[in-house]
Amino acid sequence: MPQTKRVWQPKKRKRVKKHGFRKRMKTSGGKNVIKRRMAKGRKKLAVSYKGK
Repeated sequence: MPQTKRVWQPKKRKRVKKHGFRKRMKTSGGKNVIKRRMAKGRKKLAVSYKGK
């Protein structure tokens, strides 16, 4: 029987484009997310990616 691919095929760039800081700041809801995370004292506010 052939093995099927797993559901999660990670891509760093795609992840950032969907859940990154810039994307969050574009919408009012996203800004609220960042605000809540700041208030909670999160070290990471959103997904980040520094090159390769």
